[in-house]
Amino acid sequence: MLAGVSALHSTYMQAALDEARAALAAGEVPVGAVIVSPQGEVLARAHNLRETDQDPTAHAEILALREAGRRLGNWRLSGATLYVTLEPCPMCAAAIAMARVERVVFAAQDPRLGAAGSRLQLFAELAGEWPVDVIGGVLEEEASTLLKDFFAGRR
Repeated sequence: MLAGVSALHSTYMQAALDEARAALAAGEVPVGAVIVSPQGEVLARAHNLRETDQDPTAHAEILALREAGRRLGNWRLSGATLYVTLEPCPMCAAAIAMARVERVVFAAQDPRLGAAGSRLQLFAELAGEWPVDVIGGVLEEEASTLLKDFFAGRR
């Protein structure tokens, strides 16, 4: 874990990892997401369902954003933190920013499609319109292992 990263981030990331394991059990790419209110209440939990739903937008982050919006009765998730086991892709990063999420905490980097610094700097590009704080590398090894094991089993 990164120096100075709170135990709270680890706790919520563990919940996201639980979602990633649920995705794995369903034959999905093991990515999980959890959205937490500014008061620390879990607003939404989700995992990838692209194969299950035959929906290219059914990424964990998108599904969690939808659930949190329904729960709050508001698409604006101001002050919320999104925990996700894999660095968001461009589609998810744009949706996160437009939902006014305050912070994204991710585990593993995605050098292929990562939009939080690995491949693209989409959050930085959108900062003038929709600022999002980004913290990466929280429980990175555990998330990376889940992903590597999943893809190794597919080859």
